[in-house]
Amino acid sequence: MIELDTLDRKILRALIEDATQSATALGRKLGLSQPATWRRVKRLEEAGVIAGRRLELDAGKLGFGVTVFLGVKLATKGRVSLEDFERTITAIPEVQTVEHILGVYDYRLRVVARDIADFERVLRRRIMMLPGVGDVEANVLLTEERRAGPIG
Repeated sequence: MIELDTLDRKILRALIEDATQSATALGRKLGLSQPATWRRVKRLEEAGVIAGRRLELDAGKLGFGVTVFLGVKLATKGRVSLEDFERTITAIPEVQTVEHILGVYDYRLRVVARDIADFERVLRRRIMMLPGVGDVEANVLLTEERRAGPIG
């Protein structure tokens, strides 16, 4: 585990706001030189604190107006392997995330669709047809507020 000082936390907060900014721009914001900023960011990356930088797409602007969280419980009959399920479910492009969870359901999926009718098509023709799928529960996303998470 890496020790984070106040400056490291400021760097992380700034990168959460905009991960595309250069070390020069970031350093200017924080009162650091470009080389000092770059070294700190590199140290955070090498320690695994910064695990990557991702591109965030606006699903609505791409024509996907509905997001559904789907709880999936695998059927005990047939004993489909978790690896087989994960491999087949991740091949469905509308499935954005696959989370193996502990609780009533075995998996939580984030599924995007153009509209409810499109979601029903994906559910009936793709997800429910997979071997091993038992019970499912759908929850439609109404609004979403994303937070960065704890920085310490």
